[in-house]
Amino acid sequence: MSKHLWNLIVVVLVVTLLLAACGPAATTPPEQATEEPAEEFVFGVILVGPYNDHGWSEAHYTAAQYVTEKLPDTSFVYLDKLNPADRPETTLEQAVEDMISQGAEMIFTTSDDFKEDTDRAAEKYPDVTFIHISGDHVLTGEAPPNVDNYMGKMPYGKMIAGCAAAMATESRVIGYVGPLINEETRRLASSAYLGARYCYENYRGKDPDDLRFIVTWIGFWFNIPGVTLDPTEVSNDLINEGADVLISGIDTTEAIVVAGQRAEQGERVFAIPYDYEGACEEAPEVCLGVPYFNWGPGYLERVKAVIDGSWKPQFVWDPPYWENINDRDKSPIGYLKGPALEEHADWASKVDQFIAGLADGSIKLFVGPLNYQDGTTFLEAGEEATDEQVWYMEQLLEGMEGPSE
Repeated sequence: MSKHLWNLIVVVLVVTLLLAACGPAATTPPEQATEEPAEEFVFGVILVGPYNDHGWSEAHYTAAQYVTEKLPDTSFVYLDKLNPADRPETTLEQAVEDMISQGAEMIFTTSDDFKEDTDRAAEKYPDVTFIHISGDHVLTGEAPPNVDNYMGKMPYGKMIAGCAAAMATESRVIGYVGPLINEETRRLASSAYLGARYCYENYRGKDPDDLRFIVTWIGFWFNIPGVTLDPTEVSNDLINEGADVLISGIDTTEAIVVAGQRAEQGERVFAIPYDYEGACEEAPEVCLGVPYFNWGPGYLERVKAVIDGSWKPQFVWDPPYWENINDRDKSPIGYLKGPALEEHADWASKVDQFIAGLADGSIKLFVGPLNYQDGTTFLEAGEEATDEQVWYMEQLLEGMEGPSE
């Protein structure tokens, strides 16, 4: 063998050994090399009360968390307590500007009180999508094209609350702690009244005209010292007037707290809080259940639509998912039976029967003859209310105690 050939063989062997030692060359798939990190989608949530109020505002805060859990690469910013008492110098428009500066591309405004301010902010920022909760300006045609209206169909939840109250009352007096007076609050209080009358008559076999249903309005969605009535005092006054069940229509938990305190003193009293599924925890021993909002699925649907470009303005009054009204991923409202209801199997079974009747349509409560408080006709005999008739209720119903305006 020639010296040159031998040297060539040696070189080849050395190169082969070096390649084997180094292993295969690292490569980057073309798609990985060109792929950029996903851009985070930011949305804003403006709350009228504290984010941890165990009521309306906490339910919305929880919904925002639900979106970020279900949808990767999303985050939210929020401002709570946007109301005249807590932030008298802050406007909704200022809150919107701050959120946009933090990257928010859509904003949920979560109070009926934000109706006009939401429209003004939407006109100023036409490239931002606004979801106004509980409003109706899309329905009436007043909303700018970048505003959406969304609301859960809570009259059903209030009907169930009224039924549970009717099963429990022995004094035949039900007290309703109401917020301010408007179309929304009138329809919710009236729904609870109709549910109570139905169950008192059909499941207890008693005359519904013997029931007293007393509504006291505090003047806002929660207590503002010096501005509203104190909901703690209102709750005590209703019990002193004979109510042995309190139904709350406000954003906070004073009614169930007071009921729990009075029960500890040996009184027979129950309560039904509102808005937030965990509200029974305040006083479980007196809680007959809670009608609550589950905003998460509705939030998620709208965030997805904005991200994928399919969003369009609409007015949605979303009914329960009747197969399971407590389905966290499907039902916009629910009713969690409380320990005080579950302790009485007959009460609980009748409430379940009532829910089943609402679900299959065999129970319809907004059917005439029904009159308003002043005796004028709301629904003629046999007339079934449309959604708009219920939405725009002008007064409380005949038989209810408390002002309509």
